[in-house]
Amino acid sequence: MKTFLVVSQIIYLICMIPWLFVWGISFMAFDAGISGEAIVLVSIISVYPLVAIACSLIAWILHRRRTRTAVIINLIPMVWVLGIGIPLLVITLR
Repeated sequence: MKTFLVVSQIIYLICMIPWLFVWGISFMAFDAGISGEAIVLVSIISVYPLVAIACSLIAWILHRRRTRTAVIINLIPMVWVLGIGIPLLVITLR
């Protein structure tokens, strides 16, 4: 259990490097003007570090009493990693 938490959180930490680049270029969504879609896009991308830190803390708090809940909560940041990472990987490998 502890190994899973440590490995997954190291992956989240490594993903902060490309996240910084993606976060920086996400502001280009405002090039066409301020819109609701641009605000939502930038907000979703911007919240990743907060979600990763919060879920990591909660998972470590719960890892002894409720292991299954801790695993599920720890996998929430994976939505961002896969949701942004897979399209970027596909675009890069084309």
